[in-house]
Amino acid sequence: MSELRKAPLRGCFCCGESDSLFSVLSRRGFLLGAGALALTAATGVGRASAQSAEAKPFRIDVHHHLSPPTYVTASNESGFGEALMKNWTIEKTLADMDKAGTATAVLSVTTPAVNFTKGEAARRLCRESNEYAAKLVADYPGRFGSFAMLPLTDVEGSLREIAYALDTLKADGIGLMTSYGDKWLGDPLFLPVMEELNRRKALVSTHPTTANCCVNLVPTQQPVMIEWGTDTTRTIADIVFSGNARRFPDIRWIFSHAGGTMPFLIERFVRNPLLDPKAKAAVPDGTLAELKRFYYDTAQTSNKAAMSALSAIIPPSQIVFGTDFPYRTGIDHVKGLRDAAVFTDEQLASIERGTALKLIPRLAS
Repeated sequence: MSELRKAPLRGCFCCGESDSLFSVLSRRGFLLGAGALALTAATGVGRASAQSAEAKPFRIDVHHHLSPPTYVTASNESGFGEALMKNWTIEKTLADMDKAGTATAVLSVTTPAVNFTKGEAARRLCRESNEYAAKLVADYPGRFGSFAMLPLTDVEGSLREIAYALDTLKADGIGLMTSYGDKWLGDPLFLPVMEELNRRKALVSTHPTTANCCVNLVPTQQPVMIEWGTDTTRTIADIVFSGNARRFPDIRWIFSHAGGTMPFLIERFVRNPLLDPKAKAAVPDGTLAELKRFYYDTAQTSNKAAMSALSAIIPPSQIVFGTDFPYRTGIDHVKGLRDAAVFTDEQLASIERGTALKLIPRLAS
């Protein structure tokens, strides 16, 4: 969070847990004169370039999808996937990045990842997709990073792919779905994978998907409308209340879409240990202490309502820029964050670049 301005600290009036909540009020025009010089010195991004997507690209988009050719083939053969996913091209990605002033996009495969297959087919699809992403990183120096895909329900296959992706391909982190069938990320099945990710201090980005429980619940609602935000919330809760957040403190989690519905349900999260004795041991320092260690992206949530709710409980230093391309454009999010008027200019610079650089330092070069 900005050291130039922090809101007064206060107790959590909504839930009775004493903690520091961060103000969502923004003072536009704060960084003028000496403030603007401080921002430029700290981030290399001045006031003008923070406002103009046409200036020298500097943003880092941590939620940007690619569609490897073998993945598109698999989707066609299995009968899933939207036109936006299947018609993705590197040219479209670069054009969107340039229009939004995005210097680097960290690429990941979207839902359902390999949830539609299993065994050797899933292992092979992960390997081919991760190698394709690594080739783009090499072919376009400085423009791309990658979150490698795992066949998570295949523990042995996942451990092999972690080693190959991080050690050989030099991926920047791992990309996981929020759920796999009827298992969320705190499930005991995944413990060996979580142990390895923690040992490596891995950066792990999550993307929502549709769990087995919640397919075609209401005919008028596509899963993306409600279920995906709910699945993100459910997996955050599972990581926290399974004890995995404390058991594996060196995993650096990024949750999509401002944490789903978690900010709105914060009272429920914080009061859960009071209502469920089994949950108390998982959060000895309180639920908020765990939630504030995670990172959250702005994809599909770059609006005043979502950003106000998130930043009321999560410091802006834990928020990173994401666009969900090709499902939304980068410029949508650049404009949305500014129209929201929730963050100071320095906080915007941190969200759009500074925090991502701390997570992936190689992108500074």
